Amino acid sequence: MDSRYNPTEIEEKWQKTWNELGLDKVSLDTNKPKYYALSMFPYPSGSLHMGHVRNYTITDVIARLKRMQGYRVLHPMGWDAFGLPAENAAIDRGVPPSEWTYQNIDQMRQQLQRLGLSVDWDCEVATCSPDYYKWTQWIFLQFYQAGLAYQKEAAVNWDPIDQTVLANEQVDNEGRSWRSGAKVERKLLRQWFFKITDYAEQLLNDLEKLPGWPERVKLMQANWIGKSTGAYLEFPIVDSSEKIAVYTTRPDTVYGVSYVVLAPEHPLTQLVTTPEQQAAVEAFVQEVTNQSELERTAEDQPKRGIPTGGKAINPFTGEEIPILIADYVLYEYGTGAVMGVPAHDARDFKFAKDQNLPIKVVIVGADAADEPIVIKEPYTEAGIIVNSDIFNGMASEDAKKAIVEYAEKQGFGKERVQYRLRDWLISRQRYWGAPIPIIHCPNCGAVPVPDQDLPVKLPENVEFTGRGGSPLAKLESWVNVPCPNCGTPAKRETDTMDTFIDSSWYFLRFTDAQNEQQVFDSTRVNDLMPVDQYVGGIEHAILHLLYSRFFTKVLRDRGLLNFDEPFQRLLTQGMVQGLTYFNPNKGGKDKWVASHLVDPNDPRDPQTGEPLQRIYATMSKSKGNGVAPEDVINKYGVDTARMFILFKAPPEKDLEWDEADVEGQFRFLNRVWRLVTEFAENQSSVTHAGQITKTEKDLRRAIHTAIKEVSEDVEDEYQFNTAISELMKLSNALTEASCKDSPIYAEGIQTLVVLLAPFAPHIADELWHLLGNNSSVHTQTWPKYDSAALVADEINLVIQIMGKTRGAIPVPAQADKAELEKYARESEIAKRYIEGKEIKKVIVVPGKLINFVIG
Repeated sequence: MDSRYNPTEIEEKWQKTWNELGLDKVSLDTNKPKYYALSMFPYPSGSLHMGHVRNYTITDVIARLKRMQGYRVLHPMGWDAFGLPAENAAIDRGVPPSEWTYQNIDQMRQQLQRLGLSVDWDCEVATCSPDYYKWTQWIFLQFYQAGLAYQKEAAVNWDPIDQTVLANEQVDNEGRSWRSGAKVERKLLRQWFFKITDYAEQLLNDLEKLPGWPERVKLMQANWIGKSTGAYLEFPIVDSSEKIAVYTTRPDTVYGVSYVVLAPEHPLTQLVTTPEQQAAVEAFVQEVTNQSELERTAEDQPKRGIPTGGKAINPFTGEEIPILIADYVLYEYGTGAVMGVPAHDARDFKFAKDQNLPIKVVIVGADAADEPIVIKEPYTEAGIIVNSDIFNGMASEDAKKAIVEYAEKQGFGKERVQYRLRDWLISRQRYWGAPIPIIHCPNCGAVPVPDQDLPVKLPENVEFTGRGGSPLAKLESWVNVPCPNCGTPAKRETDTMDTFIDSSWYFLRFTDAQNEQQVFDSTRVNDLMPVDQYVGGIEHAILHLLYSRFFTKVLRDRGLLNFDEPFQRLLTQGMVQGLTYFNPNKGGKDKWVASHLVDPNDPRDPQTGEPLQRIYATMSKSKGNGVAPEDVINKYGVDTARMFILFKAPPEKDLEWDEADVEGQFRFLNRVWRLVTEFAENQSSVTHAGQITKTEKDLRRAIHTAIKEVSEDVEDEYQFNTAISELMKLSNALTEASCKDSPIYAEGIQTLVVLLAPFAPHIADELWHLLGNNSSVHTQTWPKYDSAALVADEINLVIQIMGKTRGAIPVPAQADKAELEKYARESEIAKRYIEGKEIKKVIVVPGKLINFVIG
């Protein structure tokens, strides 16, 4: 028998065996309970990084454990494969996006398979494959039929040089195009939206159905949905029948409104602008149009605005108030207009000061109700209403309701519930995405592509320049088609879908990935869904998870699903951090120095010789602090990499990469290897005769303690680090045990290997085989502990004198208080400290300690 642990040889062998045995295929035996373990599927960039390895290892441990616990487990993998990088590769390298993407998928699939993940590869999907996006398009049409997909004009980032639409990530922090360097403009285009706002209340309320989600993720979603209850009020425009509608959560301040502000792009802006202000307003509107939404709403940016010359009437006071336009008001948000209450809002206060607008106090603190009003800063707390006619003297919270009721009676306002959430803009003016299955007919309008004509395939004879409109829009042979309704020459929709759509339903397709007739079989999806454990990064806490929840509810309402929520439990794993060097005297990206260029004993900037500082930071190419998974695997093996990742930090915490700790796990696996192989060589000497000895009892207690502790650690909170600590304790107990020919020792060796299996699957199966077993360790039943074995015959009784611990003695575990006192008094410890002294009091804590109080 080979006494050396050779990870590479073992890992290749067992991955081949598992594949041949089909161990990772999801069972169709519905007598077993189901378990769906899922990692967020990756974008096929071409190479795995340590963040991937951590994510997939965590999910794999859970999947392997659940199989051993008797579940039929679905643990799939796929590719979130549409997106901008493939299109950029086509522009930069002349490689078609599909070729670049599928090459990357092949490369990453090999890397993933080398990790020995227990993935059912028969369920693999790639979102860029026509047999996947056919169903993405079919789902779009379900939304369309339900009245949840519609078109309207919306602003995009426009590159005036390349004449193309840019994604937000293609605009730098100075508002310039990443490719041409042109100052990006905002331009209105007719685009497709999904009506997610119809589901805002459900998406908010159903967060309560997710006790297995981190509270902070649920809070982030709730804040994104942003429900508020307030008042919808109308301010008549002087000399016009039109009114300016505003929404406010502070109706208690309406008597203090001294101006209203319109979004520059608001349709009423032109109407209210006076001839004297026409030129200034047009110039301001043009300037603001070229600003991104981020620039306009940033907290640290000054709020700029100008008067339109128009006036509105505060319906509560009858006063005429000026109408302004300002960059911080967006037409897409709320009503596209806000009322200005400078005395009670920090932003309004600063804006009013800058614009020299009146400031009127209408709420004061309860302790300042009778004092003269001096305005030094805005008062934003609750208080007492003043200067507000019939509402004077009311508490401001009570006044909110009373003022809304008054507005309703007078006909210029009403209570309204509003959400921060806006409808989802799904149009992308790009090639590498799922084409929107709509044909625009001059007679029939927007016509859905018939189901039998799906998928609308992406054409392949496309030229990529990065200039002009969408590459699809230039391909007349693809664009020009007859209308499916009336046969009139018509045009295809040339927008493709936001890639978030692909990832909003992939977990459903995994349950029935090879179905060519349906998006999925409802019986099968309802059997395997919802996902029991979802694992992924916190960066997806809002959009991906919100959109997936939205899709699930829509497809439920279309009669395809019978559940409300897609993910029962969510684990957001922490980042993998590497030792990172930087020069504090440099700025921007130049300050980072790649770790392979640095002597860790004397870290200096290789260019300037200046001393470097070091921190742990998330691994990234720009910081030069990454560790390639293949380098670690080549040196130590997959199982060591897995053990380090699981042991170094709890899954939800950031993990600091440390080569010394990787070495530590490699040494531990080598100890386990020696321990088991030595026993395997000598197991014929195991004898079954005789009474169980104290040594055997102690070892059996260590074995069943390990089973209990590991099971608890991996069951609910996924404390894999402490579970591995328990495996180390069991390994130490077996190493130190003197009863190596005992059947209890044999039980301990077998238990160690079985408990190790989900964490280090390859070495566990090899050791299981060396112990004479023919089946895979991964087909074994997860052990249950014997509670009787956990009961100790003896305990260590701590002896204290005047509250100070002086030692401990072994005593029978069942001894009562009187017996414990007797054992303690007769001990050498007591004799040393008590002899000849008066014992005034004895305090006994059964099972733990005894304390003598002496005079």
